[in-house]
Amino acid sequence: MTYKFIKTKEIGKILIVTMNRPEVHNAMHPPMHGEMEKVWDDYSANPDLWVAILTGAGSKAFSAGNDLKYAASNKNTSMCRTGFAGLSSRFDLQKPIIAAVNGFAMGGGLETALACDLIIASENASFALPEVKVGFLAAAGGIQRLTRQVGRSAAIEMLLTGRHVDASEALSLGLALKIVKQDQLIDAALEVANRITLVSPSAVKATKRVLNSMDNDINLKSSLRYSRDVVDELRKTEDFKEGVNAFVEKRKPTWKNK
Repeated sequence: MTYKFIKTKEIGKILIVTMNRPEVHNAMHPPMHGEMEKVWDDYSANPDLWVAILTGAGSKAFSAGNDLKYAASNKNTSMCRTGFAGLSSRFDLQKPIIAAVNGFAMGGGLETALACDLIIASENASFALPEVKVGFLAAAGGIQRLTRQVGRSAAIEMLLTGRHVDASEALSLGLALKIVKQDQLIDAALEVANRITLVSPSAVKATKRVLNSMDNDINLKSSLRYSRDVVDELRKTEDFKEGVNAFVEKRKPTWKNK
C-alpha cells in the first residue's frame, strides 16, 4: 500500500515505519493517524513480520505530536479507533515495536514512543509532555504510561511543568533503553530487533499478551477513556482556546483560569 504521510520498509522479518511529515516535524493529524492505524493493523496480521521499528523523517524530530495548526484550522479532528498514531488506544498488539527517537519527541510524539515497547534514543533526542504550556493535558496515554515508565515523582514533575528531558536524563530515568549517535540509530534499533527475531515468535507474542494484560492493573483502558472525558470539558475553557491560538500565533499565552 502507498501512504502519503508515512513510509514503510521491510527488512526480513522487521518492519520499519517512518513518520514522514518533516516539514512540520512529523506532527500528526487525523489523516496520518488513519494511515498509522492501517499500517499497525497490517503488521499485526502479517505472520512474516515479527518486529517493528518506528522513527521520524529528518534529523530534527521523531514527532512534534499533535498538529495544532491543523487542529486550529477547524478541519476534521476525529480520532481513529486505535487512538494517537494508531497506538495509544491499541491494547491487543502481540508484536513488539521499537521507537527509534531521532530528535525531539514532544507531546503526542512522546506518547507515541511510550506506546511502543522500547525506546532507543539518538544523542540529540529530547522528550517532553508540554501540553500544560498550551492549556492541555497529555490525554493520549502520557499521564498513565510515563508514570509507569519512569516512576511517579519524576513523571509528575515532567507532567506538571512540561519541561524537556535530554537523552542522557532519559536514559537515567529508564525512559530510554540506550543512547547512540544519530547516524547509528536505525542500526542500533535493527540490532535489537534482530535479536528479538532470534527467539520464539510464539513466546514473544505470549509475553506481549501478558504485558498487555498488566495494563488492566491500573485499568489503563478506563483511565484513557476518563482522560477523553476530561479533555472534552477542557476544550470548552477559554484557556484551551488561548493555548492553541498563542501557539499558532507564536506568542506567550495569557491564561485566564476559566
